[in-house]
Amino acid sequence: MGRVRVRGSHPAFVASRVRKYALATVSAGAMLLGAHEASAQDVAQADAPAVESVQVTGTRIVRDGYNAPTPVTVVGADAINAEAPANIADYLNSSIPAIVNSETASNSSGSLSNGLAGINAINLRGLGVNRTLILLDGHRTPASAVTGDVDINTIPQQLVQRVDVVTGGASADYGSDAVGGVVNFILDKQYTGFKASADYGETDAGLQPSYKVDATYGGDFLGGNLHVLLSGEYVNTQAINNYDPSWNKTGYFQMQNPAYAAGNGKPYYLISSGIGASEVTPGGVILGATTTAKTATSALNGTYFGTNASLNQLTFGQVSGPWMLGGDTAITQSNYEGTNSLAAGENRQSIFGRVSYNITPDIEAWVDASVSRDKTQSFYQQDPSVGGVSILSGNPFIPAALQAQMTANHIASFTEGTTNSGFPTAGSLNGREAYRFLGGFDGTTNVLDTDWKWDLTGQVSWVDDHEEVTNAWNNARLALAQDAVVAPAGNAAGIAAGTIVCRDTLTNPNDGCSPISRIGLNGGLQGPAAFQQGLNYVLGNPFRNERLSEQDYSFNVSGSPISDWAGPISFASGAEWRLESVNGYVPSQYSSGWLYGNYLVNRGHYSVAETYLETVVPIMKDMDFNGAIRYAAYSTSGGVNTWKLGLNYQPVDDIKLRAMYSHDIRAPDLSELFAAGTARTNTVNINSVSGATTPVGFVQDQTGNLNLNPEAANNLEVGVVMTPSFIPGLEASVDYFNITIAHEIGTLTAQNTADLCYLQSNQSFCNNITYNNGTTSTPTYNPAAGGVSTILLVPFNFAKQKNEGIDFDITYHVPLEDMNWFGKIPGDLTLHALATNYMRDYTNDGVNPPADVAGVNASGGVPSWVFRVSATYHTDPWTFFIMARGLSSGTYSNNYIVCQTNCPAYTLANPTANMNYIPGAFYMDWSTTYDFQVDNVAASAYLSIKNIFDTNPVLVGNGPSGNNIPAYVQTNRNLYDYLGRVYRIGFRFEL
Repeated sequence: MGRVRVRGSHPAFVASRVRKYALATVSAGAMLLGAHEASAQDVAQADAPAVESVQVTGTRIVRDGYNAPTPVTVVGADAINAEAPANIADYLNSSIPAIVNSETASNSSGSLSNGLAGINAINLRGLGVNRTLILLDGHRTPASAVTGDVDINTIPQQLVQRVDVVTGGASADYGSDAVGGVVNFILDKQYTGFKASADYGETDAGLQPSYKVDATYGGDFLGGNLHVLLSGEYVNTQAINNYDPSWNKTGYFQMQNPAYAAGNGKPYYLISSGIGASEVTPGGVILGATTTAKTATSALNGTYFGTNASLNQLTFGQVSGPWMLGGDTAITQSNYEGTNSLAAGENRQSIFGRVSYNITPDIEAWVDASVSRDKTQSFYQQDPSVGGVSILSGNPFIPAALQAQMTANHIASFTEGTTNSGFPTAGSLNGREAYRFLGGFDGTTNVLDTDWKWDLTGQVSWVDDHEEVTNAWNNARLALAQDAVVAPAGNAAGIAAGTIVCRDTLTNPNDGCSPISRIGLNGGLQGPAAFQQGLNYVLGNPFRNERLSEQDYSFNVSGSPISDWAGPISFASGAEWRLESVNGYVPSQYSSGWLYGNYLVNRGHYSVAETYLETVVPIMKDMDFNGAIRYAAYSTSGGVNTWKLGLNYQPVDDIKLRAMYSHDIRAPDLSELFAAGTARTNTVNINSVSGATTPVGFVQDQTGNLNLNPEAANNLEVGVVMTPSFIPGLEASVDYFNITIAHEIGTLTAQNTADLCYLQSNQSFCNNITYNNGTTSTPTYNPAAGGVSTILLVPFNFAKQKNEGIDFDITYHVPLEDMNWFGKIPGDLTLHALATNYMRDYTNDGVNPPADVAGVNASGGVPSWVFRVSATYHTDPWTFFIMARGLSSGTYSNNYIVCQTNCPAYTLANPTANMNYIPGAFYMDWSTTYDFQVDNVAASAYLSIKNIFDTNPVLVGNGPSGNNIPAYVQTNRNLYDYLGRVYRIGFRFEL
């Protein structure tokens, strides 16, 4: 790149940094102290030094002054340091509007059985983290989970010199997964010296204390030919568990309207405060009973148990399935609400080392090695049992008054719903050890008077995952333990008369069963010691050990061997071979029968061989054509082509036009291909066309599919970059994007499957629903079959998605010293604004009604507008940074029809609802850095405050399906700040 603009700092500072970091720092194209992102296609500032042959992530071509037609946002290390985030993933999520709905360690706390809890993964365009390709120094980064998610925390944070974010398809250059774009983390591989930092952060409420310490050393040896680099990091973050903030206490949920009946003109969905669970209490509430004559009776309904199994009567509100509006929701929500971890706990250690040696002035040999160990813990929910706890008459833990009533009315048993007071909250304790070893040669050579750059790289990496569910109960053991009896005299097992035992123990004295009370708070009438013995018997921590392995070997070469009438014609070509595999181990006792976990061994592998060719051809002065083609042969699905066509044109110095059209792919990941089955317990609503709703517990079984084919995507990018000479320091870019994905791999949800069976009478989906008696369901739900046993979910190529919008990027470097507004003002001011307008995010899977989630602020949607506006002021020794960020208001669904009365008939395509509005949000962040020198040590102290006004999150009425909804906070954690004001203070120094 012949001319690169360095934004944000006064010339003396920029010059010193350039001298220190040379080509690597300047190549970022957008470095600034404390400022934010910048376009990689910038025009030179008068005082910026020239550099040559800088690689831009949007292309494999390395040529002086060439800019790829694909938009690239560049984030410098100084920008990241100015905001002082807990980690780089958090910084990218809060600072780049093109990144939305990412997976974080906190919002993945419910992902127990698939092992994703605790991962930080980037999501470009909201298309899914598996459609964003993550690179480290241009090399593919191994996945941290079988689903292909890459944990950004495995990257050496302190060594990151810049981050290139390609917001467009790049499969022709980099291969599979680059559908939404590419995030390339560039390390400062030539760093020399020693630097270290330490910081501490916590929320305004004193929650989530977080400590981070890191250090880096780099040195030259053997006359400068040998360079050694070593970097390490330690992070410890405490979780926020069982915390229910005041804003979460309104009971703001979405339920099926209890006043709805087919044809009565009422809305089908009701979104309101004052909603809560209807079928559970902490100590249990009776929902039905059966007489000795085997007939149902409601005589005991609403009786709930308190301290010492005291008897109380629940006041029901307006009930619809698992929800009710009004009534004793304060009772039903207690011990349930807020039990999902608001933020995960994390302990991470990582070390990275690199050794490079100049064999000749033109050839460098290098080896990279890194190890990252991470342990995260979070809690899912206080596990509810909805109507599934059957207590037989004669159970010794039934209060005497209730037992007398049951005896008098010939009641043989009752069923209760409970949130199981005294049972510990279920969660996950996941550990990951990521090992990555790379080696290779980089060089230049001259052939036929042409300079060629080449590299040869080999990578071997693996991730050892330990996926563990904590405090899950064994279904069979719990059923035995809750069926307690008083041992009669002279029993065959020889147990002393009057002893409370499991009924099964009377005929199987070696079963090891310890009885447990499901009646009342903390075991009710059962003593604490005996209750704990029962817990010890029924609870366990199912786990799976899994190894993900990757081998990757590649060769690349680029040069400009010929010229046409307008300039040199450049080529880049290469080949790559990659092997991905998964294998593991699960103890046999943990493969089935548990509330969560039920792990099975995923086992399989696939390979891919690829080759590509890219070229840049100047068409005329200031116009270049960029084209690339790649062929990839997958061992599982055969061959596939990807390509791109791009054009750059600068008609005048102030304006540059760019356009790119590409064909990209995403190959199925290891989980989609080889998952042996991921079984987890949940609740689904069995709905009927009349409006009746029955919540039913089931085991969701999700498997892989070897017949999957790669997804195919077409990506159009058209943009303009403006650098008006009449406003020095101003740069603006506008880019339109349009991404269409065909043959998208997906899985219908369990609720989809139930609705398509019972509302749409689609027998093919009923075939995936199995009852406890082993039969397959029909469109008419049959409770006599023992309830639903399993719902099978299988991925397949069935959906089409279209994502469309516009990115805006404006930067203004204000020369304060040249402006005499109030006299001479020292220092440097940079204003920067980024915004993305999501115009469409449309999905049609051919099964569910088509839906556009652009402008949907509920879970799974993307806001119409996401924006970031920042100002950075630097005057030695201070840097002040402030950023405003937010999103526009939105809807729950763009398919909802809002009405109060005279509503049209409910359909899956157009449900009716009483409201369809979710407010937007506006937050402000601030930081200050003070630089100082002690002898030869350059140091900085900093303080950052995120969400400085402590703005509460917008309430979002989640629901109506899923038994975990009351446990989660009543907002959308992917979009809204939910931790309030967060402080971070730290210190850096460099020798």
